[in-house]
Amino acid sequence: MHLPTDAPIPDTPAQRKTDRARLTRALNASLAFVLALAAVYAAQGSFDIRPFTVSPWTAEGLLGLLTAPLLHGSIEHLAANATSLLLLGTLAGAVYPKATLRALPVVWLGSGLGAWLLGEPGSHHLGASGLTHGLMFLVMTLGLLRRDRPSIAAAMIAFLLYGGMLLTVLPREAGVSWQAHLGGAVAGVASAFAFRLRDPLPPRKRYSWEDEEDAELVPVNDELEPPSPRNVPVLWNRPDPGDVHSGVVLEFPRRDPPAGPQ
Repeated sequence: MHLPTDAPIPDTPAQRKTDRARLTRALNASLAFVLALAAVYAAQGSFDIRPFTVSPWTAEGLLGLLTAPLLHGSIEHLAANATSLLLLGTLAGAVYPKATLRALPVVWLGSGLGAWLLGEPGSHHLGASGLTHGLMFLVMTLGLLRRDRPSIAAAMIAFLLYGGMLLTVLPREAGVSWQAHLGGAVAGVASAFAFRLRDPLPPRKRYSWEDEEDAELVPVNDELEPPSPRNVPVLWNRPDPGDVHSGVVLEFPRRDPPAGPQ
């Protein structure tokens, strides 16, 4: 069938080289951030981290909006967030480099605001889990909004790996800052709507009948070219309720019951 397109088919050596370079940049950036988190965690023992956490409804706690994602309470906490950031950061940065770069500050502040506004007074919130939720919801929402093949594939991978984050935005476990999760998720969804067109859509192949006014788009093979949906014959139409002849009642001969034994 004739499948014209406004742009060259993207699966070329040059395009594959560009895709590998974009994936490498996203992986390196995510790995560098994870190493920075590890360095901060190694230095946490030398200072009091409480002034740098999010303390809800306090002026002092506003500093944590900038610093709390860099801090972690335990090595297990750091390892869990580091793995999620490495995978989701690479996925988002490889598929949506421009949108992800713009969404990260929004998600960073959104996770802190969620903890500051919804957290209990006197509590302290820290950790990068709000960022991981923001990236996951960013990738998922962009897949629903853009609906091209790379976007759908990225959304399916994110859901397969971290679909459980859809539940951790609600209070489930004591000691887990669901408020930061919710704030990051909301920021990720808002960023997806705001930056969904920052990255160009991949070229889409078209059928010839989608642009009938273009004289150059003629079928290469009439037998293989699918017709326009308007020209597909309708096999059955629902009868008009007002038509008295639309239905026919078939009368079956009445059968007498079989005679019983004599």
